[in-house]
Amino acid sequence: MENGIRIPVTKLNVNGNVVVAIKTMTRDHYSAVQLGFDKRAKAKASKSNRSDYQFLKEARMTDTEVVPAVGDVIKASEVFKPGDVINVTGISKGKGYAGGVKRYHFKGGPRTHGQSDRERAPGAIGSTTTPGRVYRGKRMAGKMGNEQVTIKNIRIVAVDDNFVLVKGLVPGGRNTLLMLKKVGEDKKLVPLYEEKVEEKIAEPKEEVRVEAKASEPKEEVKVEVKAEEIKPVEEKKELKEEAK
Repeated sequence: MENGIRIPVTKLNVNGNVVVAIKTMTRDHYSAVQLGFDKRAKAKASKSNRSDYQFLKEARMTDTEVVPAVGDVIKASEVFKPGDVINVTGISKGKGYAGGVKRYHFKGGPRTHGQSDRERAPGAIGSTTTPGRVYRGKRMAGKMGNEQVTIKNIRIVAVDDNFVLVKGLVPGGRNTLLMLKKVGEDKKLVPLYEEKVEEKIAEPKEEVRVEAKASEPKEEVKVEVKAEEIKPVEEKKELKEEAK
């Protein structure tokens, strides 16, 4: 962040939200847009009712909103912005069969008085003659996870056309479908730190003018060269003999 604080974020891929169908009040008695996500690699069979997209989800619309056309791509930057508060809905990770201590954080029984086999037991579940049965929804051991979960009031840190960065965790694992719903706005959210490159404007340099003066014509200097007389080779031999 710009204030120097590090926060954990989750990167969500929002690329490819294609409008598949439009629900109207006159025909379907409600207004909504059906979005398709993650197109299948293989084409569907001719007699199959399956869609070309792996995930289909409807988003309700109000009468004041602009209705898109079939085939349009909904971009995240057109819907969300940094600082928005959203609710994230998805299918949580499956944990398999779990006991009451792990599933509902039961305290368990005491260790004293020889109760070595009752440490993680749930305790009594029944009641007396009235009602004489176990109420529906009693917290007990059973399948844990793999159910629809909504995490509320998550802040959007950054957003573009393909990805959304949210603060904290979201339900489910990788390659799971999530629904993001805007519920508010956090005006006090500190934006991410972005290195700003300041463009330096070059100051105009002072022009240096050099005035060239015309040089005066120099006087011509005449040099006289005298030609030396070249003696024949025979005379040089005679001089050598005289020197001997």
